[in-house]
Amino acid sequence: MKHGRIAFQGAIHAVTQAPDGRVRLADGRLLDEDKVEWLAPIEAGTVFALGLNYADHARELAFKAPEAPLVFLKGKNGIVGHRAFTPRPKDATYMHYECELAVVIGKEGRNVPKERAYDMVRGYTVANDYAIRDYLENWYRPNLRVKNRDGCTPLGPWLVDCADVPDPMNLKLTTRVNGATTQQGTTADMIFDIPTLIAWLSSFMTLYPGDVILTGTPEGLADVKAGDVVDTGIESIGTLVNTIVQAKE
Repeated sequence: MKHGRIAFQGAIHAVTQAPDGRVRLADGRLLDEDKVEWLAPIEAGTVFALGLNYADHARELAFKAPEAPLVFLKGKNGIVGHRAFTPRPKDATYMHYECELAVVIGKEGRNVPKERAYDMVRGYTVANDYAIRDYLENWYRPNLRVKNRDGCTPLGPWLVDCADVPDPMNLKLTTRVNGATTQQGTTADMIFDIPTLIAWLSSFMTLYPGDVILTGTPEGLADVKAGDVVDTGIESIGTLVNTIVQAKE
């Protein structure tokens, strides 16, 4: 099942996707998906983001593939929902999207072995983890201005139950800018797969329900400008639509 959250008529609603693609409220009413205000499908806890977790992306940047996961944290201020607007800083010369499979944790766990890692997963959603290349100090330790800007991490539209995604390590990822395909890849190319990431993270810290792991992006990055409409889609999960606007500062 696909679960979401929207703001409608002054209230926040938990919704599901109807068979015809429309949004179903708890009382059974159906709404067109472009007629509601989308929120991120979950209230995120700790957000872990992977750097250089696709071999082709590491090659694209002329970096050696990492020998251990490269993880940094993201603040809640960055998270917005489907059809939201993301500001491009006035001084930015290169701002790029990153289509990523987001893994949502459903249970508390510490020292989780790889063979039980999927038991920790509630479901999956789509993330677009924008980066402002101008502020990058190095790929291993991106500073706050690169990855923690307001509204720069769209998430959604749906949280898909893990039972409905039998093989999350074999999903196609696609990004389109103004309808033109600019990025394609597959989760099969991850350097560190989902069980490895859950086992590694939980080896030194407790994971909690609502925590999110952004698993990295494949090659195919491109600069986006104000007015661009960016669609990031993942097979079996959904398509997340986002529009770039010019920041006032």
